[in-house]
Amino acid sequence: MITKNITFLNAHGERLAARLDLPEEEQPLAYALFAHCFTCSKDYKAVVNIAHALSSRRIAVMRFDFTGLGESEGDFSATTFSSEVSDLLAAARFLEKEYEAPRLLVGHSLGGTAVLSAAAGIPSVVAVVTIAAPFSPASLRGLLGATTIDQIEQAGQASVNVGGREFTIRKSLLDDLESQQPLETLGKLAAALLVMHSPHDEIVGIENATAIYRAAPHPKSFISLDSAGHLLSDARDSRYAGETIATWAGRYLMLPDIAGQPRVPPEVIDSRVTARTGVGGFRTELFANGYPLVADEPVDYGGTDEGPSPYEYLLAALGACTGMTLRMYALNKEWPLEDVVVRLSHEKVHAVDCHDCDGKDGRIDSIVREIEINGELDESQRQRLLEIAGRCPVHRTLTGEVRIGTVLRPV
Repeated sequence: MITKNITFLNAHGERLAARLDLPEEEQPLAYALFAHCFTCSKDYKAVVNIAHALSSRRIAVMRFDFTGLGESEGDFSATTFSSEVSDLLAAARFLEKEYEAPRLLVGHSLGGTAVLSAAAGIPSVVAVVTIAAPFSPASLRGLLGATTIDQIEQAGQASVNVGGREFTIRKSLLDDLESQQPLETLGKLAAALLVMHSPHDEIVGIENATAIYRAAPHPKSFISLDSAGHLLSDARDSRYAGETIATWAGRYLMLPDIAGQPRVPPEVIDSRVTARTGVGGFRTELFANGYPLVADEPVDYGGTDEGPSPYEYLLAALGACTGMTLRMYALNKEWPLEDVVVRLSHEKVHAVDCHDCDGKDGRIDSIVREIEINGELDESQRQRLLEIAGRCPVHRTLTGEVRIGTVLRPV
């Protein structure tokens, strides 16, 4: 994922800070806007993880700080729910002018309620996703508590501690929340909707997801986040959410455009395999011919075990190449080969234990390949296919002389 730091102006001319997460070395399939939760920021870990998952599926994501939050200008105490919707519309206009109009909106918590309201003002949007969103913006009153609400009603404002930080909430925010009409907003939604919510959410109850789902027209879907907390603080929950959103949204992002022309996936800019290892741990994002993959190491080796190890990918490449080679040979010979199953293992062994190795010192790599051939084949055909396995291109690469040239790319 490539991240660009950008800024744009809101309706009042204040500069809002944003990050644009782009697919690695590839043209985006589509652009998305992400609205973070109340008092959160664009750099909240769950937001970043979801953006990572989407960008790995060639969906560029613009995540930004609402007015007065994070690195954005403005006074947060002067903001309202309507001003957050206005910020979303300004972000959409910026994307349309500088890159491409957003086709996907994703919102977390109150940000999810905001994207539902903003969708009507962004004609390019074909899909909307809410994560742990309240049905009615006015439900925020209940989260603030009766004492705080009374203070706001009497003094016009109150200081509220959220996540260890002090925020000033004004009565104008409460009044604006009360003026919203969620049933009317959802009834007019003209995009596909995905509602994601945890049945164990103790901040915004699951009944909110039920209300959103019932009020929205089809097409609509619901995905349970099971035991996830409201803030998706567990990285596994936010990554699951991101991967699920990417899969679901892909169905709608590839629908014909307004003119009825089918949308063709953009070409891959760089045909090389790309591996990006980020900060912390060994989790590595891989991109091969436009397909996203993940590599990692087991927990025992300091990894998080979120994907196959590099050696497991090596074995996978050999196994796939073996099966494809035998399939191609059988097709040419018109043999009744049904399927091929290749099982592989790898280990380091002492050279003295290798009877057919030239070297006798140190340790060498040993790969054991077991091939299962299914089909009405006689013994001579099976033995021939066993011989052909040794001609698999990846096999030849591994057993031949390999030269790897490494250069340092200028920053």
